[in-house]
Amino acid sequence: QVQLVESGGGLVQPGGSLRLSCAASGSISSIYAMGWYRQAPGKQRELVARITNGGGTNYVDSVKGRFTISRDNAKNTVALQMNSLKPEDTAVYYCNAARLVGAAYWGQGTQVTVSS
Repeated sequence: QVQLVESGGGLVQPGGSLRLSCAASGSISSIYAMGWYRQAPGKQRELVARITNGGGTNYVDSVKGRFTISRDNAKNTVALQMNSLKPEDTAVYYCNAARLVGAAYWGQGTQVTVSS
């Protein structure tokens, strides 16, 4: 089992920044990639950014150049730095830990609201 605990959500004005963090504990050796997904009301959950154990990253097109995902393997944490936030970034953000075999693990979610 892997436990994921997220922090850092909140309310921010358009153009502002937020940093999300996710701490993993438990059987972390089974994880090969960690990432952030988001789900806005009435929409499907989508991948925002992902980083593999080797440091490879990928982002959804809508956040490229604004969001940066990073990982601290020593601390078993993954962070999402979100800059130039837009109202359309408003969603519940979920930390995800993917395994090569078996279902992924999910955090409980943290709300990000971008509004003036």
